[in-house]
Amino acid sequence: MFSKIKSNLSSAQVYLKESLLAAILSAIAVLLVVKDFSSAVLLLIIIFVIGFIFLNLIGRKRNNEMDEIKTIINNIRKQLYNDYDKIVLNKNLSSLETAIKKMFQKSKSDIEHMRKLQLMRSQFIANVSHELRTPIFTIQGYIETLLDGAVNDPAVNIRFLSKAKQHTINLSNLLNDLIDISMIESGEMRMSYRFFKVNDYLFSITNQFLPMAEEKGIELVYLPVNDSVEVFGDREKLKQVFVNLIQNALKYTDKGKIEVFAEEKKKSVKFIVRDTGIGIPAEYIKRIFERFYRADKNRSRSVGGTGLGLAIAKHIIEAHGSQIEVKSEVEKGSEFSFELKK
Repeated sequence: MFSKIKSNLSSAQVYLKESLLAAILSAIAVLLVVKDFSSAVLLLIIIFVIGFIFLNLIGRKRNNEMDEIKTIINNIRKQLYNDYDKIVLNKNLSSLETAIKKMFQKSKSDIEHMRKLQLMRSQFIANVSHELRTPIFTIQGYIETLLDGAVNDPAVNIRFLSKAKQHTINLSNLLNDLIDISMIESGEMRMSYRFFKVNDYLFSITNQFLPMAEEKGIELVYLPVNDSVEVFGDREKLKQVFVNLIQNALKYTDKGKIEVFAEEKKKSVKFIVRDTGIGIPAEYIKRIFERFYRADKNRSRSVGGTGLGLAIAKHIIEAHGSQIEVKSEVEKGSEFSFELKK
């Protein structure tokens, strides 16, 4: 009992100055009004007792409120709440209750975000390990076969060395893409924006894929815009985007044609890469820009690629303040487009 009163009085020390001021003013009033000494002493004792009781009540109330707050905070720390509605304080602490609820929501959101990042990081590491393991083991297999005697077989050695070389190229492309996407996502990749003419730029990019298109029997065409049209952007980074989109179109188109063209608008230019390929099922379109995601895994493996090209392209276009849009229909083809400022 005594320890509880002591604790209450200790908590009430916050209001000690105000209580002493009230007691002093009351005592002065008593001494001025009451002339009888014994009556004055009695009234002062009563004032002191009332003041003592008042401080004890204030301290007890403050202790109860502090205990309530501590309980709520401990429960949050122990993750005992699934929803902020379970956080309830008395009416006198309504503003504090609102602040704690906001803190709880922010904390819960941050924890969920960290868990998602951890899951993404784990998946990314697993995907990278798998993607690296495939070419490394393949190269290792070719080299071991050659060392076991196939190096002396003219019918085998050149073919195996050529395949091993191709896998080293694939491995190099994967590492370059991994470096690019890590620099983009960490904000370390610097962009060099400037104006450049559209026609000359796209002609040169498209022409480098003509031999590949001819080999597959596909028509690859660039439909030019007005020679004076210029856009604002990073030429080299945008080249990665166009190269990736045209390469994908060639990979997944077995017949028909691929069109690369630009449409001039009032304040921007819309770039479009359209093919007559296998198309993308509607349920996969939202996921094709994820790292290492492949809508058709078997087909993707056979035609090559790192699985990072579209993710890199998405980041580059977003850095230019735009978005890549996709339209696709299975067995009829796909269309990728984005806009750049003039």
